[in-house]
Amino acid sequence: MAETIYDVAIIGGGPAGYTGAIRAGQYGLKVALIEKEPKLGGTCLHVGCIPTKSLLFNAEVYDHVKAAKEYGIEGLGEGKVNWQSVLDRKNGIIAKHVKGLDFLMRKNKVTVIAGWGKLTGPAKNGVFTIAVDGKGPNSVQAKNVMLATGSDAKMLPGLKADETILTNVEILSLKEIPKSLAIIGAGAVGVEFGSIYRSFGSEISIIEFLPRVVPNEDEDVSKELARTFKKRGIDINVGAKVEKVEKTKTGAKVTFTASDGKTVVKEAEKVLVAVGRAARTEGIGLETTKIKPERGFIQVSEWMETAEPGIYAIGDIVAGLPQLAHTGMMAGMVVAAKIAGKYARPIRRERVPACTYTEPQIGSVGLTEAAAKERGYTVKVGKFPFSANSKASIVNAHEGFVKVVADAKYGEILGVHIIGPQATELVAEAVTALELEATVEEMMFTIHAHPTLAEAMLDGFGAVEGMAINV
Repeated sequence: MAETIYDVAIIGGGPAGYTGAIRAGQYGLKVALIEKEPKLGGTCLHVGCIPTKSLLFNAEVYDHVKAAKEYGIEGLGEGKVNWQSVLDRKNGIIAKHVKGLDFLMRKNKVTVIAGWGKLTGPAKNGVFTIAVDGKGPNSVQAKNVMLATGSDAKMLPGLKADETILTNVEILSLKEIPKSLAIIGAGAVGVEFGSIYRSFGSEISIIEFLPRVVPNEDEDVSKELARTFKKRGIDINVGAKVEKVEKTKTGAKVTFTASDGKTVVKEAEKVLVAVGRAARTEGIGLETTKIKPERGFIQVSEWMETAEPGIYAIGDIVAGLPQLAHTGMMAGMVVAAKIAGKYARPIRRERVPACTYTEPQIGSVGLTEAAAKERGYTVKVGKFPFSANSKASIVNAHEGFVKVVADAKYGEILGVHIIGPQATELVAEAVTALELEATVEEMMFTIHAHPTLAEAMLDGFGAVEGMAINV
């Protein structure tokens, strides 16, 4: 019997890989998904997005419980965290969705192959051969290949992750809540874990090399998050250069040079290193192809095709795209459609929403005010505070705002930046507005239900013209 030739073989079963596999299966393509780990889901499902957001929800509930008297609920006392139950719930959510992925593979007739997939060179007679080191076949043949191998947390030079020096992996399995936590890096990972453990009572210090927290966000958002974090008792140090991290009898100490040039030492029970993620492209056979990675990342065309025809890269390994699960997922869908000859649209960097699940949440899409000006736009900006939104008052979440950046000439919306309650949900409207190239005027006459947090979006658009209703 002839060896099976798949329409597409995918190396990596994280969000980018499994989404690409499902969509390719929906198009009727014959799909092989090669995964080195025993369970599908990748970093996102096992040690990233899903478990982190599970803990964040627990922290949010705990914050509400602590304020129970304010809501007219008495007799609860201060409340006590059962940390093992928190972890059990997190692990249960992961297990549920792993089973869900297994079901979706069967439903869409995706062949899952256990092992490490490695390219062996260009296509021969239109067919690639992928070597597989694992329980599956020794090789897989396919007409097209998607590389979806993901990323690993970066570590500072000279340090190694253990029970004291943590990455996103170790911090999700702590046996107890640390009394104190020093966090190196104020990107999404750093500030999310800072928010979680502050809610659970940890003393938090955040140390960031750049001049502001969440440095990829609009500057006004960074200022607001810093303000609210300080209000919550979180110690923030920006413009700080870490000199060394040393273990102590009770944990570790971080020595850094502060923005004023002074040397500062922070001691903590645990240290989280959250300084970015490195593309996982070593050992997958790129050297046998025309693909030349740059710092581990792979350059692709607008259709995610690499320098080697028929080989596509998706997810965290792609140069120039944000390392977000939803970016990789959409890339997988785009490539599957392209291979199947179906309608697709290329990913546009400025249409990718960024979400940070702190308290308060951050959701943003498009150009920041500074970036829009750098590109030569004459901009008009509208800003509406959640403190003036009735639903925000109802849910007791008054921090933050909606900020809309628009082109002054034509009124086209260039960017929307939200910090406040449910910002990660509200941003979806902004993404749709940008995708449809909506103008401020059009959004001002789009009816929003009352009372909702989404009304803050309506007032944000109105604020661009100085016509917000509720301020």
